[in-house]
Amino acid sequence: MLLVDTYVGPSAIEGLGVFAGRPLAKGTLVWRLDPGFDRVITPAEREALPETTRQFLDRYAYFDSILQAYLLDGDHCRFMNHSDTPAIEFRVGGTGYMLRDVAAGEELTCDYHDFMDEVSLARHFRGAHQDRDTAEADASASQSAAGA
Repeated sequence: MLLVDTYVGPSAIEGLGVFAGRPLAKGTLVWRLDPGFDRVITPAEREALPETTRQFLDRYAYFDSILQAYLLDGDHCRFMNHSDTPAIEFRVGGTGYMLRDVAAGEELTCDYHDFMDEVSLARHFRGAHQDRDTAEADASASQSAAGA
């Protein structure tokens, strides 16, 4: 559960992102796991869900290596993007702290490796990028075929 003012907006990293609604100082506690607000889903519970719901979870939840369950954030945090130079560090015990100062309007990012053993960024960057890449590949193939 995010503990600071945020909003969702277009991201230069991927689709939508989470942005600071006000300046945030290094060391600020910005997130904590709240099972009454955030949804923890066991692998067995996930498998029992309809396919469309599993697809939603594949996009917006993640398998937390510490919880050994899927976590679906109940707020804007589900739109937080990965960065190798993140603004937030998630820690064992279910907390997230600012690693550096950020300005109001700056995108809040995290390193997915903080809570996921196996990070497949490709699975998080499906959709628009996949559609764009497929369209570019199709266009390139068409141009090659036309020029042959």
